[in-house]
Amino acid sequence: MTIHYTALTGALAAQTALAAASHNIANVMTPGFTRQGALFAAVGPFKGGVAATGGGVSVPALLRFSDGYKSMQMWQANSELGRYNTSQPYMRQLEQVMGDDGSSLNSGLDLFFNALNAASVDPTSAPLRQQVITSAEALAQRFNNLNQVLNNQRASVAQQRTASVAQVNSLSAEIADLNEKIAATRATGINPSSLMDARDLKIDALSNLVGLQVVEQADGSASVSLRSGVPLVAGSLAATLSTVNNPDGSQTLKLAFASESFTVTSGNLGGQLGGLDEFERTVLKPVIDDVAALAQAIATRVNTQMAAGFAMDGTPGTDLFQFDAASTGLLKVVDGLLGEDLAFSSDPTKPGNSDNLQALIGLRDQPLTVPSLGTVRLGDIYTQIVGRLGTQNQQARAAHDTAKTVRNQAEESWKSTSGVNTDEEAINIVQYQQMYQANMKVLAVSNELFDTTLAMFG
Repeated sequence: MTIHYTALTGALAAQTALAAASHNIANVMTPGFTRQGALFAAVGPFKGGVAATGGGVSVPALLRFSDGYKSMQMWQANSELGRYNTSQPYMRQLEQVMGDDGSSLNSGLDLFFNALNAASVDPTSAPLRQQVITSAEALAQRFNNLNQVLNNQRASVAQQRTASVAQVNSLSAEIADLNEKIAATRATGINPSSLMDARDLKIDALSNLVGLQVVEQADGSASVSLRSGVPLVAGSLAATLSTVNNPDGSQTLKLAFASESFTVTSGNLGGQLGGLDEFERTVLKPVIDDVAALAQAIATRVNTQMAAGFAMDGTPGTDLFQFDAASTGLLKVVDGLLGEDLAFSSDPTKPGNSDNLQALIGLRDQPLTVPSLGTVRLGDIYTQIVGRLGTQNQQARAAHDTAKTVRNQAEESWKSTSGVNTDEEAINIVQYQQMYQANMKVLAVSNELFDTTLAMFG
């Protein structure tokens, strides 16, 4: 009877292993599926004595071939990829717009100062004076168009951040729900592998939105937190992330967990939220500030120089530009200004004098202090802004390519442990089939021995 029971345990164990291999092959194309395998354990003898054999084999559990380190590497790589995937389109658009001759501020400045140079040939010419006003209006329009693009990008960043926050909340709630199911399933002795696969897929999707730290708990659940340590998911509890609009147009992230509330600091968010924050903070905001500073400098210096001269009728000069940092129309030519009002002369009695006009032309070579550039020649500011943006975009593209490579390598590393290898599973099936057949042969022999023993006493 001992031989019969031992062979039966072997056949049942082989069946379980075959079922696991079959399940693996069936899910070879299932995203995020983690392969499983039977864990064999020898059963000790049922009675004492030096001749007592073991009681066969048992399958105490199905192994889930999961490597927490490789999973974490894959999620971290996904955070970096999400970070650069998000910022790249904004940077490309900004570089294209600012580098295009049709919208370039440099082209507008060239046309404006060229018109001033042309007027110096005959400062009393009405058409040449009007051309200065026309070129000033065109320059103001370029500033306003660019400012509109920058404001649109900032609004788009805010909108995408709000959408990403909603996704973070949805995924966090789903992970918390799966945590609860996993813990309950394990407590009843049921294999929770499919639930854990579903949860890991949710964590991977969440890692694309924001950088994470993940810690597996004893009950099978996973605690998820931001890189700063602020909790997102703990057991069956999920945090709620929200955006707060600030008066300066920026946004602050707030997180509520249980009865606690946290302000999420920027700078190391990772994922899409980190990419949006980094782009807005290190690229978009400096460009907005620099463009506004350039517009204000042009308006202030041109107006100051105009005030030092005299119009055609000998009256003191008036402002040419009007600057308004709070408006979408960043710069404009003063309403109703005529060519004859331009103060080109330094002598009220000499309309043909061009001394003040020459001073206006010289403004282009004057130094100006800009927030993110330092002291720069006024005519070179826009070139340096575009140059800096090009460098940032080039670095971001290189970082994006690196992040994509790292993610691919992390996925391959994960698959080497957790992915299904059909060749390996085919070998396993043959081995478990042989194991099953051998144990069934032992059962047949055991039956023959039992029948022979009965016949002896018949």
